[in-house]
Amino acid sequence: MVVRVATLAFEGIEAKPIDVQVQIANGDVKFILVGLGDKAVAESRERVRSALVASGLALPARRITVNLAPADMPKEGSHYDLPIALGVMAAIGAIPADALDGYTILGELALDGTITPVAGALPAAVAANARGHGLICPYDCGPEAAWASADIDILAPRSLIQLANHFKGAQVMARPEPGVRKIGAPQPDLRDIKGQESAKRALEIATAGGHNLLMSGPPGSGKSMLAARLPSILPPLTPRELLEVSMVHSIAGALAGGELTDRRPFRAPHHSASMAALVGGGLHARPGEVSLAHHGVLFLDELPEFHPQALDSLRQPLESGEVLIARANHRVVYPARVQLVAAMNPCRCGHATEPGYACRRQPNDRCMASYQARISGPLLDRFDLTIEVGAVTASDLILPPPAEGSAEVAERVIAARAIQTRRYKEIGLPGVACNAAAPANVIETVAALDGPGTNLMRDAAERLRLSARGYHRVLKLARTLADLDGAANVGRAHLAEALSYRGQPALASRAA
Repeated sequence: MVVRVATLAFEGIEAKPIDVQVQIANGDVKFILVGLGDKAVAESRERVRSALVASGLALPARRITVNLAPADMPKEGSHYDLPIALGVMAAIGAIPADALDGYTILGELALDGTITPVAGALPAAVAANARGHGLICPYDCGPEAAWASADIDILAPRSLIQLANHFKGAQVMARPEPGVRKIGAPQPDLRDIKGQESAKRALEIATAGGHNLLMSGPPGSGKSMLAARLPSILPPLTPRELLEVSMVHSIAGALAGGELTDRRPFRAPHHSASMAALVGGGLHARPGEVSLAHHGVLFLDELPEFHPQALDSLRQPLESGEVLIARANHRVVYPARVQLVAAMNPCRCGHATEPGYACRRQPNDRCMASYQARISGPLLDRFDLTIEVGAVTASDLILPPPAEGSAEVAERVIAARAIQTRRYKEIGLPGVACNAAAPANVIETVAALDGPGTNLMRDAAERLRLSARGYHRVLKLARTLADLDGAANVGRAHLAEALSYRGQPALASRAA
């Protein structure tokens, strides 16, 4: 007799069905595990054996064979422990043979029989619900899995004994409730920043349309402070975006306690991050920072200090909105629709743009060109706004706090995002939530220019040597400026302001 238990294998955020087949037969006393599993899967034999013994069950002195089908698909992770153990328990009669029918199961076992949390409970619950299955998962993963659907049957036991008692009717487990992350300390507010009104304006525009922003300025000018306050003006995640973001974080094991939040992710990796850390990869092709920032912000401070190869690996995800990690035996796709915000000094010493400053190593222009050459021209071309953040003077610091803070800016951002979401939904693009994500052919229609605007764009494109990508990014930025003003059409003033943020040829020419 062969007992079958349903579980899953993860490829990115997609969950593939796996059939765990358990057979106990006469022969040599062995516990054989086959099905192309990795080291963690192979070691599950000892965890299962110890957990069953700790739960008061002894393995029979017979040949136990476990097959993970399909056998040609690589299996990795510790979440196969629980389905294997339950399959063995059903095969020896410790639980009813039909108790596991209609359930997808995942979980890791401790040596004392408790069930410990694993990554991927939310994608597993979504996949199980799509198959018409219930889900058995660790207790700590229950609040996360409960978000998949209100109708899915979820069992979240703490131990093998508790689950066995449930199947025998001696103990009834309640369905877990969806977990909601509590709001922590108040976020930093834009009211904390004195001066830098033009930089605040650029931050608002970038957030309203999801545009990429590059800030350049001397040390201490407030670039990092501005970026740290960007989450306070981000609009909340929509239900669709919340599900996508949470599935990526679930695969990465980054959902603390299985609790979800509608705050957009804000990731700020250190400049020593490797290529695999930024775009994903490694032995098990885990999601990188650009995927963990999906539908949020990826902030790169000290941009030229990142490895050039790591920075250039972001170019494709910024365009396509996804990362494809290819390996010899499989390929994984992670979503990566992010807003890139970066900060940098103009040179290594940081003061080359200050009046009267002379670099001791080489002329200022050469010092700036050498430092900024670490950033490739194609990456710079993907920034919609490039601004200079000037040094803050003592006269700025003694001024009273500004009257307008993050709350007022956030209201305008949310209103502009609502206009964009409604616009693209009406033309059949419900997946596009902001102007930055709109296709080029669509933006030419929704940001159509009048006669004076067309002439201005033609002259500016020649003077600024705009690429095709740069041309469409200027149109997207102008459309966002019009949305902030509540204007139906893109005017010449909107286009002129968009070009002013694009018009930083000195920086681009030095780095190209």
